[in-house]
Amino acid sequence: MKTKTAFPILLPLLFFFVSSGIAIGRSMIEPSDQSDVRAAVQSIFDQLKAGQYEALYDSLPSSSRSRVARDRFAAALQRSRNLYQLERIEIGAPRVSGNLAVVDTVMYAHIAPPFDADGKLVVQQYLVREEGGWRVATGDRATIDRFLKSNPAFARRFPIKPPRVYIKQNGQWNEFDLRGLRQPSK
Repeated sequence: MKTKTAFPILLPLLFFFVSSGIAIGRSMIEPSDQSDVRAAVQSIFDQLKAGQYEALYDSLPSSSRSRVARDRFAAALQRSRNLYQLERIEIGAPRVSGNLAVVDTVMYAHIAPPFDADGKLVVQQYLVREEGGWRVATGDRATIDRFLKSNPAFARRFPIKPPRVYIKQNGQWNEFDLRGLRQPSK
């Protein structure tokens, strides 16, 4: 089936955004923190959309950068470049607690022929403040878990949500199960 084979094309995009991690939980959120988090997520999306993969590497937390070399990271994203065309991102309200943040996002892309389908990825972005800036840790489960363990109140308020992938068929968004690459039962 065309859409079942189209789903794996979204995996490189999912890898990048799900390999970054943010944890949040402060009762008083400064507007500049929320603006900075939104700006960081938008900037990262714009770099990904423009194919600026080497620059994206710098947006990863230091723990992620220590595990993967810049050239390997950029090459992995470059290999997926012609499989989809990112279109836009919707960024929800950031929740910030100290050096942790979380924000819900919806990313839209067009999957290239021969699949020729629209897709969307609903993913919770985790960020950590390092070196004066916000780093996207979505997908780096070890980093996310470490920050959530150090902030249990935030972890209770904002538990990790699994990413969700949708493919548009006949004008309808149909969800696909990431674990088995199959359409979930209703």
